[in-house]
Amino acid sequence: MNKLITGGAGLIGSEFESGIKITRNDFDLTNPFEVDRMFKIYNPDYVIHAAGKVGGVGANINYKADFYFENIMINTNVLHYAKQNNVKRVLSFLSTCIFPDKVDYPITEDKIHLGPPHESNDAYAYAKRMADIQTKSYNEQYGTNYFCVIPTNVYGPRDNYNLNDSHVLPAMIHKCYNAILENNDWVLWGDGKPLREFIYSKDVAKICDILLEKHEGTEPVILSPSVEISIKELANMVAKIMGYKKKIIWDTTKPSGQYRKFSDNSKLKSIIGDFEFTKIETGLEETIDFFLKKYKKKKK
Repeated sequence: MNKLITGGAGLIGSEFESGIKITRNDFDLTNPFEVDRMFKIYNPDYVIHAAGKVGGVGANINYKADFYFENIMINTNVLHYAKQNNVKRVLSFLSTCIFPDKVDYPITEDKIHLGPPHESNDAYAYAKRMADIQTKSYNEQYGTNYFCVIPTNVYGPRDNYNLNDSHVLPAMIHKCYNAILENNDWVLWGDGKPLREFIYSKDVAKICDILLEKHEGTEPVILSPSVEISIKELANMVAKIMGYKKKIIWDTTKPSGQYRKFSDNSKLKSIIGDFEFTKIETGLEETIDFFLKKYKKKKK
């Protein structure tokens, strides 16, 4: 299988065991000429499109224009020039934040466009929704065979741990590490009540390879273990694994983010059958071990 993976050095893209992995150092995906050149050089049959500008609550609130522009340009270019260069199959990544803020739970694939997303990340969410619209439009007009996947909160070793723009879990790990190092209280944003479903990055890569072979349709597919955990519970797990003994301070002057995004993974199960998701305790241990080794090495 001649497969190309955008975002090849990222959280998800790095976990694929085979394929040509493209990073931002190789091509600027916001530039249409660069994207066209990329496809002409590698001539892939299949594309896993995992590249994008991502970040946590704070980054999404403070840099809405950046999140919208970069993601709308990346997705537009990748999908358009994949079609122009006769790519057989494109799997593009969306996010559960694209779903309406006010929606009947559980979330299913047919509820993407039923209302506005949460205001904390609406610019990013709308840009991601347009990838779904573009995918459907190209399938209808050009007969392409493209589809999207919608993972819940993805976590794993090669995440972004930068405190300025990281997601909830990598930021939590880094802040805990600093609190231990400096013998300070561990301060986290919000009240810890929001519920999230976490899926391990290695599981996501395995599932996507299965979907490329087994998903015969073009409708989006939610990737989720359909197990919720509160941010407070997650913090307690991280504290236990990292050996943090002091108090966790919840800063309620900061936003907590959308309260709930519970999803239905029945469509995924109908396609791939039984799949053994990595237990969050196991995934957290591997992720934290990777962070500690990488960060300690970096600090030397």
